[in-house]
Amino acid sequence: MVQPTHTRAGARETASPAAAVPAWGALHYNVFRFLWIATITSNVGSWMYSAASGWLMTSLNPHPLIVSLVQVASSLPLFLFALPAGALADMVDKRRLILTLEILTTLFSVVFALLVALHAVTAGVLLLFLFLIGILGALETPAWQAIVPMLVPKQALSSAVAVNSLGVNISRVIGPALAGIVILSYGIAAPFWLDALSNLGVIAVILWWRTPVKAARTLPAERLGSAIRTGVRYARNNAHLRATLVRAAGFFLFASAYWALLPVLARSQLHGGPTLYGVLLGAVGAGAVGGAVLMPRLKARSGANGMVVLGELGNVAALVLFGFARSPWIAVLACLTAGLSWIVVLATLNVSAQVALPEWVRGRGLAAYVTVFFGTMSIGSVLWGFIADRIGLPPAHYLAGAGGLVAIWVTHGWKLQTGPEADLTPSMHWPEPVLTGAVKSDAGPVMVTVEYRIAVENREAFLAAMSRFAQERKRDGAYAWGVFEDTAQPGRMLETFLVDSWLEHLRQHQRVTKADRAVEDQVRRLTHEEPRVTHYIAAESR
Repeated sequence: MVQPTHTRAGARETASPAAAVPAWGALHYNVFRFLWIATITSNVGSWMYSAASGWLMTSLNPHPLIVSLVQVASSLPLFLFALPAGALADMVDKRRLILTLEILTTLFSVVFALLVALHAVTAGVLLLFLFLIGILGALETPAWQAIVPMLVPKQALSSAVAVNSLGVNISRVIGPALAGIVILSYGIAAPFWLDALSNLGVIAVILWWRTPVKAARTLPAERLGSAIRTGVRYARNNAHLRATLVRAAGFFLFASAYWALLPVLARSQLHGGPTLYGVLLGAVGAGAVGGAVLMPRLKARSGANGMVVLGELGNVAALVLFGFARSPWIAVLACLTAGLSWIVVLATLNVSAQVALPEWVRGRGLAAYVTVFFGTMSIGSVLWGFIADRIGLPPAHYLAGAGGLVAIWVTHGWKLQTGPEADLTPSMHWPEPVLTGAVKSDAGPVMVTVEYRIAVENREAFLAAMSRFAQERKRDGAYAWGVFEDTAQPGRMLETFLVDSWLEHLRQHQRVTKADRAVEDQVRRLTHEEPRVTHYIAAESR
């Protein structure tokens, strides 16, 4: 069972680097196509599970705050476990990780379906299983996200993200409506059984698929704790990723309102049954499919930042419509608007995060995005459930809409990556350090100094170029960085940075990208001679 708010990826086949990929060109790659079909089936089951869970909770406890906890129980694990999961995705074989977690998710889903069939489910049991299955989804999500650019050619990345989003939203149209019909025809347990069965196709494709053989590692794998710290440090020092995270927080905090309150709106405000609730969720999916079709045209006219603002404004309009909704037709219009706005923002933010990350930290960088995504969804769900419990559904929707407007104003200065994509492939141009003897991997901390000789008139240009080094060094492992000038020799500059250990510094050599090398070339054009690099290790008594 896949969490309904994230997408899965397919596999890569060779393609000409210069070839233009059409909007749905990712489907030309066979394994991607098979996996896409299997994940649509799985996501239909996921949406049936989600719709049935929300409706089941309205029967067990109809209070808005309690019903909103269904969204919290699904989202909170991704907030709590995404960073460790991202580190894990960068450390282990992603195919084996995904396969193991898919099998475990299927087993948990079977047990829960059995409990529902035996009428042994309480509100607490429902939330517990949502949380447990959510943990498995949280551990799996960064790996799914990370294999998109790994397994689809770079020129097909935007196509793959759009096609995956389209597939999720096709299932969003089918799953909730099907859940309503199935519940009325076969009882509340039936959607949960179908969800468990829907995972089998994904398991089969993953078993069949074989990932390309990777080059052998020259350095030992990172430890989990160190890998998490490295990922957090990278996210903090990557300007494009940081902007993506800020924009995501501003959107999802308020968009979470209608996700959390939709079951209560269908039952209490519209006085409908499970079929109406399924139709409303299906309308969200239909709007998202329409948004996916319109996205290439919108991007050509507005660019990435403009698209996000349009999506945010559409989300505000949808929230206002939810507040006004007293008939199903207005609610359906609100859902269509919400779905279109959701996919425009979600897909744009996802691509922005993907293109900001090199391969070595992709799982952890995307985990940071997932953490913000589901953290704000969890916080927002509790917040809007609490507010709706106190002041009612319509005022809660209006307040969320007003907050969404404020968020647009507050976050619009954080610009997404809209220019040409940087080349984030490893450059491997740093020479090996000169050693007089063996150095232990855990020796440290390590201080690296780089001496530059520049003309005095180039001082300001040099310092401006060096300021870009700070982000590069810290992203790749340094925890302190600075530039100093010699008081006795004008034009003699010394760059210093500190790294935790010798092994971590060796990792820096492998993490430097071709885009970083271009920055270094700009600095070197301002120097008289080749910079002199020296390595120091913290001295200890023998």
